[in-house]
Amino acid sequence: MLLFSVLAAAVAPGLALLTYFYLKDRYDYEPLHMILRGFLMGILIVLPVMIIQRGMMLWLGDNPYLESILISGGVEEFVKWFVIYHIIYNHTEFDEPYDGILYSVAVSLGFATVENVLYAIAGNASVSAMFLRALLPVSGHAMFAVIMGYYMGKAKFIDDEKKKRWYIILSLVLPFFWHALYDVIMNTMVNHWLWFIAPLMAGLWYGAVGKITRANNRSPFRFVKREEEVKL
Repeated sequence: MLLFSVLAAAVAPGLALLTYFYLKDRYDYEPLHMILRGFLMGILIVLPVMIIQRGMMLWLGDNPYLESILISGGVEEFVKWFVIYHIIYNHTEFDEPYDGILYSVAVSLGFATVENVLYAIAGNASVSAMFLRALLPVSGHAMFAVIMGYYMGKAKFIDDEKKKRWYIILSLVLPFFWHALYDVIMNTMVNHWLWFIAPLMAGLWYGAVGKITRANNRSPFRFVKREEEVKL
């Protein structure tokens, strides 16, 4: 019974956050099968990411800074970015800027949910420990995904090729930077990590809310919906 409670606590944060971001789509809800497809892709990339990370650890050694910056933040964000850019970016359902955020979050939360479940099983975690992970790693993956998806959404709907390339680069570099910073704090600061991680997460959430609003405000369906409301 306790194991079931822990596993439920491991899965619930990812699904709750995914529902939150899905409902934040103001003008054109995405098909649920596409959201589930993104979530499933996030689940499927866990194994290759773990293999790559294990190989890099054997090659580079056990250095907490290298592990935080390259092995954890670098590999995870690159693989997620690669999947989103090559599978979802050119899909016909990606038809408004906010979709970049939503699909990136779906992939990232699929990954984070499996990571959470593995942690719960391997670490004999308690429900309270899973609650803390919901506030930090799972939420963190969602915040990095918002940044990634926001810039992919900007790149998708701009005609200037130079700016498009720049936004694509930012969609990889910025999540990598924030993920690496998060991991450096968590992996190297033993006693005072909370003083750094709390403002970092608060800042990421604040920035995410702004990006959600700006992405929705650039939706091509925004004006269509307003016209329909006027006709009614």
